[in-house]
Amino acid sequence: MQDEDAAKFGEALSSLPGPVLAYCRTGTRSATLWSLHSAATMSMEDILAATSAAGHDMTGIARRVASGGSTPTETGGARFDVVIVGGGASGVSVAASLQTREYGLSIAIIDPADTHYYQPGWTMVVGGVFNAESTANPMGALIPGGVTWIKSAVASFEPEKDAVVLDGCRVVKYDRLVVCPGLKLDWDGVEGLTDTLGRNGVTSNYRYDLAPYTWELVQSLNKGRALFTQPPMPIKCAGAPQKALYLSGDAWTRRGVIDDIEIEFCNAVGVLFGVKDYVPALERYIDKYGAQLNFFHNLVAIDGEAKKSLV
Repeated sequence: MQDEDAAKFGEALSSLPGPVLAYCRTGTRSATLWSLHSAATMSMEDILAATSAAGHDMTGIARRVASGGSTPTETGGARFDVVIVGGGASGVSVAASLQTREYGLSIAIIDPADTHYYQPGWTMVVGGVFNAESTANPMGALIPGGVTWIKSAVASFEPEKDAVVLDGCRVVKYDRLVVCPGLKLDWDGVEGLTDTLGRNGVTSNYRYDLAPYTWELVQSLNKGRALFTQPPMPIKCAGAPQKALYLSGDAWTRRGVIDDIEIEFCNAVGVLFGVKDYVPALERYIDKYGAQLNFFHNLVAIDGEAKKSLV
């Protein structure tokens, strides 16, 4: 967050009719902007008192203002042997593995989320094996014992100083850094997709709220055409689109309707799977369910109401 951002924030406060609502996921970035803007007219003691009363620690802002406008990273509010950015399945697994391998390491996981989602389980929800609720747990319950959970988001990396700067300009130092925050899904990358997700028979197993809808669609389909698509890399899991196909095919086989369903799989790349040793086994499932494979076919647009797609 730059000084010009705080200046624009101040312009909004002075020009808009009050009260003004500043919104972000946790409130930290809004509090940061307000603190940086207010530093010109308020004492830092009053700023820290006001933000603390609102549930935000802005001591990092005090250090930034005192340094003349940039967050000093030579020292930090905390230091760990290992800092892990991201508290998903990857980050938690890395922390647990490191603890097992070397007892006594000081480890911190940085993640602002309250809820940990076991995303690999969403594909199982698609197949009716899991329920969605079983894939969501309180983040604090899954952080390994002895690992520090810093409930914040990383604002910037300062590798030359072995430091990360958090929202609110807090600084955390490390000896080793592991970065595994996951991928941000670009739903707008497919024209028309955001307008129809979750309805009109359009769904995804890459989202918690959509996976149960996929299972509903699988259960309700007795005949017709089922289109499965796999986008180009990088994606969260190259096997997830195929697992949705195989689990759906299994459900339709068990219900005795598989012969009345035309299955088509559009793969944006030219191979069924990146690890060639897996391909023969996967091809047997493709044959078992009579699926049609289309390589180098990438979904680029969709009209949900018309039930048409462009690949």
